[in-house]
Amino acid sequence: MKTQYMLGLILVAGSSWAADMPDSRDLPQLPRYPQSQIVDYKQTDVVGRVYPKSSLQRIGGRLRMEAQVSASGELTAITYLLSDTHSATDAFAQAKHALLQQEAELLFWCEGRDCGSSSLWANSIFERSLLYGPESQQAYLLARFPGSPDSLVVLYGITRGNGRSYLQVEQLVPADALGELLPTPATLLRLLKDTGKLNLSRWPDSPLDPWTQLLVRTLQQDSTLQVSIGGRDAVAWREALVAKGVRVTRLELENSGSPGVYVTLLR
Repeated sequence: MKTQYMLGLILVAGSSWAADMPDSRDLPQLPRYPQSQIVDYKQTDVVGRVYPKSSLQRIGGRLRMEAQVSASGELTAITYLLSDTHSATDAFAQAKHALLQQEAELLFWCEGRDCGSSSLWANSIFERSLLYGPESQQAYLLARFPGSPDSLVVLYGITRGNGRSYLQVEQLVPADALGELLPTPATLLRLLKDTGKLNLSRWPDSPLDPWTQLLVRTLQQDSTLQVSIGGRDAVAWREALVAKGVRVTRLELENSGSPGVYVTLLR
């Protein structure tokens, strides 16, 4: 009787894995969300793969986006079906947290209607019609993952009108160097409010454009925020921000000899 009980537990524990698409696997840097299964998997070389850095809309019958990242290389695309008891929001949040823990650089992050048309994300970007759902139930993230070579990692979560939730995960290892890629001001602000801190250790120690201008635009989106500035040259960063219009009363100094610049939310 005991043997049958243990065998039943093993079968239940392994059921989600057994349902995976054959020859599929998780990305090593992203732990699988509990009770999810891989329903679509692809590994292939691509040319000119486009990832948006803005919301999506269709104007005059054409796909429109304000900014994008385009690269060629080796693409791994994974579609997870979540269990009925879990939402795309939860799976997206776990994956985002895992990337941040590994110091991925977020380039663009949107949620809900701020992302634009779910139909365009599903059919034009990911070419997965099953990813289409209410625009209020979607989230998208584009990150640069440091390594040798660098790679792009993409998350797209959606809960469809029928209640089924999916998480699309993609990794693109580029054939050529990505070059300088800066996040959007809205993404930095969302990250600052979400985590309470911006770890910009790969930014220059000294305040140079376009990094200074990007940080100014980030802080100008919410004039009520008060932050502290840290880093090897924190004094120069604060002076540069004030010179470009950020009120000095919003900026405190933090003792830190770390490279780059750090911004901590105070209130």
